[in-house]
Amino acid sequence: MKKILSILLFTVAITGCASQGVQLVDTSNDTAGTVMGLEYRDFEKAAAESVQSMLATGAVTNPNGGRYVMAVSRVINDTMQRIDTDQLIKKIRIELLNSGKVVVTTAVGLNGPEDQMAYAARELRGNDEFDQSRVARKRSLQAPDLSLSGKIMQRNHAMGRGQTQVEYSFQLTLTDINTGLAIWEGETPIVKRGSSKTVSW
Repeated sequence: MKKILSILLFTVAITGCASQGVQLVDTSNDTAGTVMGLEYRDFEKAAAESVQSMLATGAVTNPNGGRYVMAVSRVINDTMQRIDTDQLIKKIRIELLNSGKVVVTTAVGLNGPEDQMAYAARELRGNDEFDQSRVARKRSLQAPDLSLSGKIMQRNHAMGRGQTQVEYSFQLTLTDINTGLAIWEGETPIVKRGSSKTVSW
């Protein structure tokens, strides 16, 4: 009897936790108010504006035809928040890939390959247990043409009367690796103003 009662109490507790005011957000039509900290809509805005600018200026149009190969360099989080800069970069990568102008290499990175499998699979060369015709051949990895780097910045300003202004800046640079020259630079400012009691971290 005690065992049955325990199970019933557990079930009621779980059901209660799952149903109290929780709702699924439609991210394509989110009308909820914003927050002082960075949220998904801010990353979407910065990514969309950056990609639109790259495409509009022709920075990612290869004059020789075909698609550029891009590597992701360092993107610095200079905010008071613990954010993963991939929230921005992944959205940019997806949009550039969908544009047909750019592919991203995962075999090259500042801290080693993003995907170790490109190199791990090459260790199968000479292994008689594997069909060598399907093993990646030498000199088949593609070196990057472009490098994307940047910084996300935050500055807080007291406005008086209990108000604070938080200024965010998404700064990105696209570099031609062959020449070392920046062929595109973009900055998306996002400014929020609200009660000083509302934290931005």
